[in-house]
Amino acid sequence: MPVWNLVSVALIFLAAALFYRFRQRILMPLRRFEANNAARRAEEARALFDRYAHYRQTVQLAEEQVEEVTKLRAADARTGEPVEHYVFLGVSYATRREADTARHAAVVEKAREFYIDLDRMYLSRRGWREPRGTVPALTDPSKTEKVTPPRP
Repeated sequence: MPVWNLVSVALIFLAAALFYRFRQRILMPLRRFEANNAARRAEEARALFDRYAHYRQTVQLAEEQVEEVTKLRAADARTGEPVEHYVFLGVSYATRREADTARHAAVVEKAREFYIDLDRMYLSRRGWREPRGTVPALTDPSKTEKVTPPRP
């Protein structure tokens, strides 16, 4: 039995030495995870007081669903010289700015589709039926309310 005690103590010291040796590799992912959680909690706290937070979160979600702009180096059709092209959704753009503008437009369109679908779902529950082929528009309820003043 005393041999097993000696072996277990040696294994504990070996595990402690390995942990000490590789502590940075072990602790860095944990610190990154904690930093991401802290940033997420801070964003949630800011979102409580920001009336446009829902729109920002919707655009962020749409950005995750749209592919990134890809940088390609290919030979020019006229000169044969290698030229950089930026590709987004299979369309080649000459500059990064043009490709980013096209990507931003696609992200905003995806976010708008979400709100249109949200309107359809919300308005259909209330018994409202939209005509086929039209998109429901948001209306200003203050312009449709009729208030009669009290009689003197």
